[in-house]
Amino acid sequence: MSKRKKNMLSPAKVLTFGFALTITIGAFLLSLGPASAGGKKLGLTDAFFTATSATCVTGLAVVDTGTQFSLFGQIVILLLVQIGGLGFTTIGTLISLAFNRRISLRDRLVLQETLNYNAIGGLLQLIIKICVYTFSIEFVGALLLAARFFRDMPLGQALYFGVFHSVSIFNNAGFDLFGKIHGPFSGLAEYAGDPFVNIVVMALIVLGGIGFIVISDLVSYRRTRRLTLHSKVVLTMTLILTVVGALTMLAIESSNPHTLQPMSWTNRTMAAFFHSVSARSGGLSTVSVSDMEQSSQFLLILLMFIGAAPGSTGGGIKVTVFAILLGAIYAMIRGKEDIVFFRERLSKESIIKAITQTWLAMFLVVFVGMALSALEDHAFLPLLFEATSAFATAGLSLDLTPELRNISKWILCAVMFLGRIGPLTLAYAFTSKSKKELLRYPEGKIIIG
Repeated sequence: MSKRKKNMLSPAKVLTFGFALTITIGAFLLSLGPASAGGKKLGLTDAFFTATSATCVTGLAVVDTGTQFSLFGQIVILLLVQIGGLGFTTIGTLISLAFNRRISLRDRLVLQETLNYNAIGGLLQLIIKICVYTFSIEFVGALLLAARFFRDMPLGQALYFGVFHSVSIFNNAGFDLFGKIHGPFSGLAEYAGDPFVNIVVMALIVLGGIGFIVISDLVSYRRTRRLTLHSKVVLTMTLILTVVGALTMLAIESSNPHTLQPMSWTNRTMAAFFHSVSARSGGLSTVSVSDMEQSSQFLLILLMFIGAAPGSTGGGIKVTVFAILLGAIYAMIRGKEDIVFFRERLSKESIIKAITQTWLAMFLVVFVGMALSALEDHAFLPLLFEATSAFATAGLSLDLTPELRNISKWILCAVMFLGRIGPLTLAYAFTSKSKKELLRYPEGKIIIG
C-alpha cells in the first residue's frame, strides 16, 4: 500500500474534521466585537457553544440570539445553520459542480457518509435535488412567514425575519430572533394561537425532519407511483409519533394552568401537535416547556431521543431505528425469525446497527446526565432533558442552558457534535478498518428471560 493511500483520510474522518473546522471558524467569528449587538466581545465558551449549536443545527442557546448578536453575528449563525443542515460536503460539491470540477470517488464516499445514502450511484443527482428542494422550501417558507410578520413589523424587518426563521426552522436549528421584540428567550409564545404561523412552522420542521431522500421520493411519486421502503417507514413513524405525542401531551397538559388550560380546545390541540412535531428536532416552543408537568417533559425527552429521519437535518437515534426496535419486539412476540415491513425483510446488518446505535445513544445521554448532575445544583430530570436535547440536536430547554457552568457547556458542545455526526460515524473515524474474520466460533447458548 502506498504512503499516500495509507495517509488518506476516511470519509468518516473527513466528515468529523470538517464539522470541527466549521465550528472553530464560526466560534472565532462570533467572538469578534462586531458580532455582538453591544460591541462587547462574547466569551470564548459562549461563542464556541453558539457556533457548535448552530453548526450542529441544535438551537440550544446560552445567550438570546435576537438581543445579543448584531446583524453580522446573526448572519454568521444563519450561515452556520445552513452549512450544518445541508452538510459542508454537500455545499462543497455544489460549488465544485458549478465550476465543472470533477467529483472523485473519494468525494462520493464522503457524500455517501454525510447523507447516510446506501449507494454511490446517483449521488450527484441527489445532491442537486437536495439543493433545489432546500432553497425552494426555504424561499416559500420565508415568503409565507414574512407576509405574516409584516403585520407586526416594518417590511424590511419582516423579510429578514422571514428568511432567518425559514432557514433556521427548515434546518431544524431552532434559533429565533423574537427576543428583540417580545423579550429574551420568548420564542414563538406570542404566536401560540396563530394557526398560520403554527402550520407553516410545523410544515417546515416536518419537511426538514423527514429527510431529502423521502422528499425526493414524494416529488417523483406522481411519475413512479411507488415509494421506497425507507420512505414508507419514515412517513408512517412520523405520523404515528406525531399523533401519539400530541394526544398524550393534550391529555396531560389540558389541566395545567401554566400551559394549555387557559387556551381554547382548538389552540390546545394546535399547541400539543406543535410541540409533538417540534420535540423531535425543531427546538421551538409556543408555551413554556419549563412550566409543563414532569410527565410531559419526560415525553419530550423520549420524542427528542427518537428524533427525525436519516439523511435529514434532525438528530436522535432516528425514526427508522425506533421502527426496527419495535419490529424486533413484534417479531419476537409472534415467534418470527425476520423483521418485515411492508412485505420486505430487513437485513441482519440493519438490525444489529440499529441496536448498537440505540445503546450507544442511551449510554451517552445517561452518562452525560449523570455528569451534569454531579457538576450542577439542579434536579436530575432537567439536566437529563438538556443532555437529550443536545444529543438529539433538538434545541428544547428547561431554561437551564444559560445558567450552566462553563465545564457543563463544553460537555454539551461535545454531545451536540456527537449527536450531529453520529456516535457510530465517530467510532468509524477513529478505529482501524475491521478485517474479515477467518475463524468462526461454535454457537453457544445463554438463558434469556
